[in-house]
Amino acid sequence: MPELPEVETVVRTLRPHLLGLAISRVQLLRSDILKPPSLALPQQLVGRSLQAVRRRGKKILLILDKGATSFHLGMTGRLTIEHPDAPLLPHTHLILSFHHSPTAPANLHLRFRDPRRFGAVTLLTSAADAETNLGPEPLSLHPNQLHQLLSRTRRPIKSALLDQSLIAGLGNIYADESLFVAAVHPLTPANHLSHTQIRQLTQSIKLVLRRAIHAGGSSLRDYVDANGSPGRFQNLHNVYARHNQPCRKCHTPIQRIVLAARSTHFCPHCQWLPSQ
Repeated sequence: MPELPEVETVVRTLRPHLLGLAISRVQLLRSDILKPPSLALPQQLVGRSLQAVRRRGKKILLILDKGATSFHLGMTGRLTIEHPDAPLLPHTHLILSFHHSPTAPANLHLRFRDPRRFGAVTLLTSAADAETNLGPEPLSLHPNQLHQLLSRTRRPIKSALLDQSLIAGLGNIYADESLFVAAVHPLTPANHLSHTQIRQLTQSIKLVLRRAIHAGGSSLRDYVDANGSPGRFQNLHNVYARHNQPCRKCHTPIQRIVLAARSTHFCPHCQWLPSQ
């Protein structure tokens, strides 16, 4: 599932194409990608101009002159810029045609493709509606803020980091990578982390996310940016999806466990679990 770096990369690659353009046509090919499915998306979007493209957590927000549209990519979703004459790929569920003026022909398409249909498109009254049940952004997180959030839960720190109501945007890949850089074992109870560990983890989260954004995110299966280009950060993973491969620091084999039904990767030497 695309996480913060992938979604941020899509947002950054969408902006140069879409800002200031207007939506001339909406082709909805499957209504079950809408939340709710009865949403009158074409009637609400045609004629609206795009004012901004933003990210909140794992959501892509198209800020319009009236209201906003939210895209969640789910596990296999792609939101790409295409020429109107480009072949329509299978599992394309929504096409937004953009133009420079109401009388001009469409000069590009924004296409939403999602083979497994875990993604979703939602209309919002304003961008503020995207804040529902989301915690703070990790890139602006302060150690004291993280300490307050984690002190409320005894869950393993890996599980806590995946909770979008605590921190918005982190997922399986970057939780594993951040815990490795911070030298924190994923099974450590969240409320047992020391002040030093909290500070290191805050710094590690920001460092890993910024490096991943710089590399265009991680392309493991389906993810590409708005221009159709894959990310490169998967080549720099320290632990994620590297089960039984040597740790890049100490050469100990990376271990994999299942935690809350999610694969979790760590180095048992670098991320030592102290007795509680």
